[in-house]
Amino acid sequence: MATGTEPPDVSTTPRPTPGAHGGAGVRGASRAAIAPRHLRTDRWWLAPAATAAGLLAFVVYSTWRAFANADYYAAPYVSPFYSPCLAENCVPMRHGPNWELFGSWWGLSPALLILIFPLGFRLTCYYYRKAYYRGFWASPPACAVAEPHRRYTGETRFPLILQNAHRYFFYAAVPVAGVLTYDTVLTFRDAEYAWGHMGLGSLIFLVNAALIWAYTLSCHSCRHVIGGRLRHFSKHPVRYRLWGWVGKLNNRHMQLAWASLVSVALCDLYVYLLATGVFDDPRLF
Repeated sequence: MATGTEPPDVSTTPRPTPGAHGGAGVRGASRAAIAPRHLRTDRWWLAPAATAAGLLAFVVYSTWRAFANADYYAAPYVSPFYSPCLAENCVPMRHGPNWELFGSWWGLSPALLILIFPLGFRLTCYYYRKAYYRGFWASPPACAVAEPHRRYTGETRFPLILQNAHRYFFYAAVPVAGVLTYDTVLTFRDAEYAWGHMGLGSLIFLVNAALIWAYTLSCHSCRHVIGGRLRHFSKHPVRYRLWGWVGKLNNRHMQLAWASLVSVALCDLYVYLLATGVFDDPRLF
């Protein structure tokens, strides 16, 4: 007896005319002839929509902060978007790395010199590829839902072929995580740079550094570097143990990707609120 919620009978579904959809993609003559776009009855669109909204919110916020070129330092905290500072036009700060490698000719925001590395690492990340391919490009929008594109070329053409640079961005992301860890250590000083201070910002920076390291080390490229090319694990017990630890982190790569994305934005927002005088950093001891 039909209940009204059963999926349509595929055996009686009219077959689409070959070539009606361009003869390519999921509607090609060589694919299964199913006229409905999908047979799912759940709210499958919620996940890609939420993903797109979350990523879009971060892109808008980080773009604003990167080009703002202001309010990124409140002693002893420096925004993770601007550290290390590689230009001469940084605000005077006695805190953290300020190497001025680009001299005085760089007139834009110094954040643009450093954000390219963590941004490239995340853009080419295996999880983020899945997230924004589904959320923004509907490729595919969800499991068992046909994508609207007539042709699929994978990551074999420009610009998606640049995704193969992910392993190199991983090498660049490691020292960036190291710099953020250094910045976190320096947050345990007060505004006069005397050790023995711990504010609310210190805890926020500490959590962010831990999440950044966890996300970076959970990367598939990191797992491959540690043990991906070993023929005999028994001959490399240390690397095998490290490979196992990274593998456990890798199982939580999606959760760590989102947690670290939120934490780095909150770190920057906290510094911005302190720098603009919205409130003072609560001191814990």
